[in-house]
Amino acid sequence: MMNWKLSLIVLLTVCAMTPTPTASAQDAPRTIRFSGYEWMVREQGVSGPGPNQWDPNNVWVDKAGDLHLKITRVKGATKDEWRCAELYSKEKFGFGRYEFQTAGRVDRLDPNVVLGLFDYFVYGEDSPSTNEIDIEFARWGNPKWPNGNFTVYPATGSAEKNNSHTFEYALPDSTPGMIATHRFTRASDRVTWETFAGTGKAGSKSLANWVYAPAETRLIPQKPLRIHVNLWLFQGRAPADGKTVEVVVKKFTFTPE
Repeated sequence: MMNWKLSLIVLLTVCAMTPTPTASAQDAPRTIRFSGYEWMVREQGVSGPGPNQWDPNNVWVDKAGDLHLKITRVKGATKDEWRCAELYSKEKFGFGRYEFQTAGRVDRLDPNVVLGLFDYFVYGEDSPSTNEIDIEFARWGNPKWPNGNFTVYPATGSAEKNNSHTFEYALPDSTPGMIATHRFTRASDRVTWETFAGTGKAGSKSLANWVYAPAETRLIPQKPLRIHVNLWLFQGRAPADGKTVEVVVKKFTFTPE
């Protein structure tokens, strides 16, 4: 039997490598503007990761400019249907610092809920072997597992390769506005992750950090990729508490290097 660390890496691999294709030109997705960039909102039938149902109504930007993502329940005749949320940038980004600022208790998401902040290749434009860089907050269906995940894909399936770092993400109750900052910095030979309580500026409390510097630089994405933000259900399971879920992302910033 695999230990929980190796099991978790296998689960992360399966989740990350499930395709999330973009809509065709004949079925152009809705676009929104957030943090100075244009984003496309995913509208699709039942598909991965999960599989889940993706609802464009579960993504919007409020008057303050904050991005909202929801998981909602639609009551059916025989069973309820849960719908998830995803958006992705029109623009592609290369080497530099990627930063996401969240508000609220992302550290207390339901064990079946996944929040993903990551870059990803475009079908038909980028090689399917192009790597992916992830910040994910999820317990992958097991309340006892750590809820923070820094990962580079494609995962090798081997714990010895050390391309995923898990940690317990707990935001201090004293954090003003429950603001947290999550970032990864991509260079040609390494990726550095950091999560802070607060805005990430001087004085912010560091909650987690990790550096991935493989001997083979091909394991680091070398070409520009789109940014995705999604909120979904692990293996399509309903939230254990049966409640809808909402996450607020206050801003996304990219600083090239």
